[in-house]
Amino acid sequence: MTTTTIRVDYATLPDHFDRSRPDAIAEAVEAALREDGIAVEASDVISHLKIELPTAQLAAASAALVDLQLI
Repeated sequence: MTTTTIRVDYATLPDHFDRSRPDAIAEAVEAALREDGIAVEASDVISHLKIELPTAQLAAASAALVDLQLI
């Protein structure tokens, strides 16, 4: 399986995300993507949010991330 990694800089997050709680952001993003059927792992990596998913689900994940205003 091929994996894609998406990195989102915390400084670019919309205001509705609480930047003081990066673990909570990662959990919320992961939960939202999983609700859409995407096998994903999101984690806090000090300066950015790291989202790993199967490349085959990249299009669906991109659409979900647009809905979350992350891309």
